[in-house]
Amino acid sequence: MFRKVVRQSKFRHVFGQPVKNDQCYEDIRVSRVTWDSTFCAVNPKFLAVIVEASGGGAFLVLPLSKTGRIDKAYPTVCGHTGPVLDIDWCPHNDEVIASGSEDCMVMVWQIPENGLVSPLTEPVVVLEGHTKRVGIVTWHPTARNVLLSAGCDNMVLIWNVGTAEELYRLDSLHPDLIYNVSWNRNGSLFCTACKDKSVRVIDPRRGTLVAEREKAHEGARPMRAIFLADGKVFTTGFSRMSERQLALWDPENFGEPMALQELDSSNGALLPFYDPDTNVVYVCGKGDSSIRYFEITDEPPYIHFLNTFTSKEPQRGMGSMPKRGLEVSKCEIARFYKLHERKCEPIVMTVPRKSDLFQDDLYPDTAGPEAALEAEEWVSGRDASPILISLREAYVPSKQRDLKVNRRNALSDSRPATAPGTPRPGPSAPAASTNIAALSGSLAGARETGKLEEVMQELQALRALVQEQGARISRLEEQLGRIENGDA
Repeated sequence: MFRKVVRQSKFRHVFGQPVKNDQCYEDIRVSRVTWDSTFCAVNPKFLAVIVEASGGGAFLVLPLSKTGRIDKAYPTVCGHTGPVLDIDWCPHNDEVIASGSEDCMVMVWQIPENGLVSPLTEPVVVLEGHTKRVGIVTWHPTARNVLLSAGCDNMVLIWNVGTAEELYRLDSLHPDLIYNVSWNRNGSLFCTACKDKSVRVIDPRRGTLVAEREKAHEGARPMRAIFLADGKVFTTGFSRMSERQLALWDPENFGEPMALQELDSSNGALLPFYDPDTNVVYVCGKGDSSIRYFEITDEPPYIHFLNTFTSKEPQRGMGSMPKRGLEVSKCEIARFYKLHERKCEPIVMTVPRKSDLFQDDLYPDTAGPEAALEAEEWVSGRDASPILISLREAYVPSKQRDLKVNRRNALSDSRPATAPGTPRPGPSAPAASTNIAALSGSLAGARETGKLEEVMQELQALRALVQEQGARISRLEEQLGRIENGDA
């Protein structure tokens, strides 16, 4: 009997491939700020990159289709007076982005549907509350208009962007610099990694510490902590000997890690990107030229190394495309936007499959652009999981509505408005009429005379049939009336 050495996994053969040069974004002056941010955010419509700017802070917003060399005079979003440190696209509106800066401000911007044609200097809303630079901005995953920001003042603020008001101020939970913040799946909790080497799980509405692990990683260099779909916490950090580590924790028992792996002895901070649909974590080191990926499972050793994508150039930052922006027909399970010194290069992760059919096992229903809750509902204590959509039909984003700020009312949302009591369209017309309409539509597309005549003949036959059936219905109604009146 031979023992099975290789673990079976459909993601074992995932391979990464950079796109061709003409599909890259060239001549982008990526920011040189010494902050461990991704410097990049992407959604199915736009790519945003924090860039060098004189006399303030700016970031570039490009439609995904605008590849090639980017003109130096291309308009930027440039309302901050200090360098921009972090940006994040709203998950519920593909034209809204938030930014945090060294000027202590958080700003929320509405990007025109087709991209910028002139510099954007006026944000939709400015959120003032931090006393030091703001290094982290992240939207709530399920509640509309709820934004979290964290700054070098060791404070976490949660905002209702629709009313421009501060909802919660958590200023006593972190004694030192916050490295990162990650919401859980339904946004009821978030976890943070702090410079004091602790990982904390926090309930924002109560302002309380749910769980804390001191010295999650012994090293002094920056850590990261992210929530997984099942409520576990995945961390990256450094050992006492400055070796880079990965760990998996159960917040209900923070005493010992469920799994701990050492990677290498490089000194760049490890940035984790998590796909909740496939339970795959992609780990990118700042200054590395590789992306490692791991599958998280329920059985020991829990963290399974899958493969490494390696390229020649080191990465300055990295953006990750949401699942609904991927090309399903090509079995693409992730796409990263890798920042070089002067360009942005998309890297496509695919699972090779022989079949051209939709791969159900690779694409379970994923979080869609619809918010599950309004901000007020979340504040009142309600929680809801993301509203899922199927990727079976290639996802086409709906037309977004402008973001408006009102001091009393929440943001206008991107949902199509339906008047109460409006009947849903349904099959009300007779079958014959439906066929006629379908055939009439096909006339426009028929170019050959023979086909046109054939369609016309069929149309006439159907019209005659409809008239005949109409006359028959009239006769039957007449008979029915006579029966009811006792005449027959």
